[in-house]
Amino acid sequence: MTRTYECMFLLDNDAVRAGWNDAKSSVSSLVSKHGGSVVTARRWDERRLAYPIRHKNRATYLLTYCELDAPQIEELRNELDISETVLRYLILATDAVPAEERELSEAEQSPEFELPEPPADDAIDVVPSAETEEKSEGETPAADGEATQEKPAEASSEASDAAPEVKAPVSAAATAEAEEN
Repeated sequence: MTRTYECMFLLDNDAVRAGWNDAKSSVSSLVSKHGGSVVTARRWDERRLAYPIRHKNRATYLLTYCELDAPQIEELRNELDISETVLRYLILATDAVPAEERELSEAEQSPEFELPEPPADDAIDVVPSAETEEKSEGETPAADGEATQEKPAEASSEASDAAPEVKAPVSAAATAEAEEN
């Protein structure tokens, strides 16, 4: 029995840089190889990964809706596990392809559509500024962004002028006498 599946593929950016349509068709050909058909396929997004996968820090997501026989899913999963293009995947059964997905997929196939170039894998998302450089020990950021040296409590003007309270050791006899009173 043929069912509709929503599939999210995480593609290696090296394959995407070589050609988006080739990367997309490699996934579509895997689905077709196992008796399925791709209804829609579109670039969802390119993102930095939470952790490296196969020594990659960034990847491109491909969202597809496929029609496939349920017994063929396991064979497709086995093939995806050894694919060099697909880093990760998620396959979910769904009732139908949303109309919005059909529109977005058609828009991507139009000649006016320009696919953004993925950045290099080693691109840094946030560039540290000079203010965020490592501060020396004992420095704290001030309200105006400059570092200030913390003062020890005994040297600060807020320290108490009273001598610290020192407790003498109490003997057992003194403790017993105090309890009687």
